[in-house]
Amino acid sequence: MSESILVAVAWPYGNSEIHVGNLVGSYLPADIFARYHRLKGNHVLMVSGTDSHGTPITVRAEAEKSEPIVVYQRFHQGFLELFQKMGLTYDLFTSTHTENHFRVSQAMFKALLENGFMYKETQKQWYSPAQERFLPDRYVEGTCYICGYQNARSDQCDQCGHLLDPTKLIEPRTKIDGSTPELRETEHFFLDLGTLQGDIADFLKARESYWRPNVVRQSLGQIQTEGLRGRPITRDLKWGVPVPVAGWDEKCLYVWFEAVIGYLSASIEWSKIHGDPEAWRKWWKDQDAKTLYFIGKDNIPFHAIIWPAELAGAGGTFDIIFNEGKKEAFVLPYDVPANEFLNLEGKKISGSRNWAVWGLDFLTRYDPDSLRYYLTSIMPETRDADWDWEEFYHRNNDELVATWGNLVNRVLSFAYKHWEGVVPDPGELTDEDKKLLSEVEKGFKIVGDKLEAVRLRAALDEAMRLASEVNKYLDTSAPWKVIKEDKTAAGRSIFVAMKAIDSLKILFAPFLPYTCQKLHNYLGFKGQLFGKQYTEYFKDTVGEHNALLYDPAGAMGEWKKSDLQPEQLFNKPEPLFIKLDISIVEEERSRLGK
Repeated sequence: MSESILVAVAWPYGNSEIHVGNLVGSYLPADIFARYHRLKGNHVLMVSGTDSHGTPITVRAEAEKSEPIVVYQRFHQGFLELFQKMGLTYDLFTSTHTENHFRVSQAMFKALLENGFMYKETQKQWYSPAQERFLPDRYVEGTCYICGYQNARSDQCDQCGHLLDPTKLIEPRTKIDGSTPELRETEHFFLDLGTLQGDIADFLKARESYWRPNVVRQSLGQIQTEGLRGRPITRDLKWGVPVPVAGWDEKCLYVWFEAVIGYLSASIEWSKIHGDPEAWRKWWKDQDAKTLYFIGKDNIPFHAIIWPAELAGAGGTFDIIFNEGKKEAFVLPYDVPANEFLNLEGKKISGSRNWAVWGLDFLTRYDPDSLRYYLTSIMPETRDADWDWEEFYHRNNDELVATWGNLVNRVLSFAYKHWEGVVPDPGELTDEDKKLLSEVEKGFKIVGDKLEAVRLRAALDEAMRLASEVNKYLDTSAPWKVIKEDKTAAGRSIFVAMKAIDSLKILFAPFLPYTCQKLHNYLGFKGQLFGKQYTEYFKDTVGEHNALLYDPAGAMGEWKKSDLQPEQLFNKPEPLFIKLDISIVEEERSRLGK
């Protein structure tokens, strides 16, 4: 029976390009997971978009003497280009700067307010006398009062991951001009996390057995050691979603509050685009649905504590306010498989110092499946990992090319030469033949279970191990030698290898979609394993944007063993991967930091 799977992917800030740390942190693992479930025949909805209202955007706009909308739209276009080249199959990659997102965010605000999970309070906020305005939290940096990190944002410390009380920041300074801000009083709405603390603790404990330890440890630890307190959800800004309360025209919804609502608003937008306005309910109101949030570890508190609190607090009241008329509870997150950080050559990635491998730049020199393979092989699922150019070279050549690519090329090339593009008839299979095919076919359960658990590195390792087993089988059966004396016996070994390769094609497909599609066609099969990406332009009363969408029509891939038959026609193959020269290591290292 098919399941409804929501793949909710972290929203990139529209203020900078995307590097490999971003890709491996959330975007690539989400796509691998979504592709697997599509092959399984499940109802997948993968959504995200550009976070258009974050203060990093307004900071950059001021530095460029531009407008936030211009900045966000520029980077948004780059995201669309990168995601298409990487093959990230978003059902919808949109933006938070849309009429739909404004309406959904305001409905969530009103539902929480009506249900009694909001309150107004006058608080002290950083104010810049030099700039004559209140400052958003990300405009203020200083020393973390918990761990002592000297470049902490006033709302969250990137070093220890804790959400911070901005007023406790040590030695604060403004990001714009370095001047010292002062605390002044201003009134804001607060989300009453304290009242919801018991519900959130129960929610986390119910998932303790299968969530990643770092996610549970950080989330439950914060509740047990600090407790949850009300957090302001409005800010003294005009760039963002307006507060839907009379007299609050000079304030907007705080970006951390409304950006996570983007998962819901994007799902609703997708439903409208496809002419079924209530389709989103399959993932958000049916309690049998599974919703997974792919993020980096710096976003754990927002997705494991705050977003579940918003969903639980708004409940069915959202339906009434949003004019749906069906008062049903929201589906709470099934899993938040947050990844740790990726460093670069032993140092923390830094965009400002150009100490990064930028996604679009990388793809001007290398193929997307090479990037997808390497990033998955080092994916920081339980601890920080490190991108190393020499390791990339070896992983590409010694594993992707030597183990998998060469297996495909030598078997298909040999078969094409000696059987002239016709799959050989094996006759009666031997015990060794059956043993190999059985082991490869067991991979659908083993690799599938690891993908279900979002253990992507282990899943890829198992697929590559099975490819090695096929190589060992060929070393023993040696059809290239046997053919000189017994073409029938050689044909049997080649048939078995081709059938194993056809199964491996599916096992590798979530990780290596481009080359697996080529292999699918080399083997003589018609059609596409997956659907197709496309962009579409939208305009409404708030603004305009291009969106990335996914068309599943024509997708033929299924998570099942090979259907390859004797006498089937197949095509002349070409190498799937490019073998790299060792010179690329120093060439790439020389680019860093420039």
